[in-house]
Amino acid sequence: MSITTEFLRRPLMTGAIAASSRQLAHAMTEGIDLERARTVVELGPGTGAFTDAILARLAPDARLVAIELNPVLAARLSVTRRDTRLTVIRGSAAEVAETVGGPVDAVVSGLPWTVMPRELRGHILDAVTAVLTPGGRFTTFAYLHAAWTPPARDLTAELACRFDRLERSKAVWANLPPAFVHRATQKH
Repeated sequence: MSITTEFLRRPLMTGAIAASSRQLAHAMTEGIDLERARTVVELGPGTGAFTDAILARLAPDARLVAIELNPVLAARLSVTRRDTRLTVIRGSAAEVAETVGGPVDAVVSGLPWTVMPRELRGHILDAVTAVLTPGGRFTTFAYLHAAWTPPARDLTAELACRFDRLERSKAVWANLPPAFVHRATQKH
């Protein structure tokens, strides 16, 4: 089973046609203080490319909650990752507050923002900002070829409205397709 297979089976539930590269996973997890985080949430972990990069940076006593909507991908991630810091939840990113039950230092998102309805996207982003601690970090990615599209521009505008600071990484060419990372800091 691959991310491509799940995309073909459930294209509206699985946003990527290929797994993210190690280079994109590195870009997604650098510069967001994961090493000092107590609780981290991953939205849409898929096959676990970002999960592994997060776990590599987390302290031994930190906690990672991975929320995956796709039941096949959630089950596979649970079976293939044997790390006591990781809890995989099959559920919706919109219910992150109820799922985590406390403040979060960082949120790493692999969600397909540009293909989801605007109302849902806004609801999830509101939920993310509600659980982040003051100064908490949020990171997500977008594909370079689609950066000019209205949904991608809308996402950037929505992030800019919700966070104190929004940065965009350099292009990660070693990803299929090439991507860049949005890094945002929660308002104090």
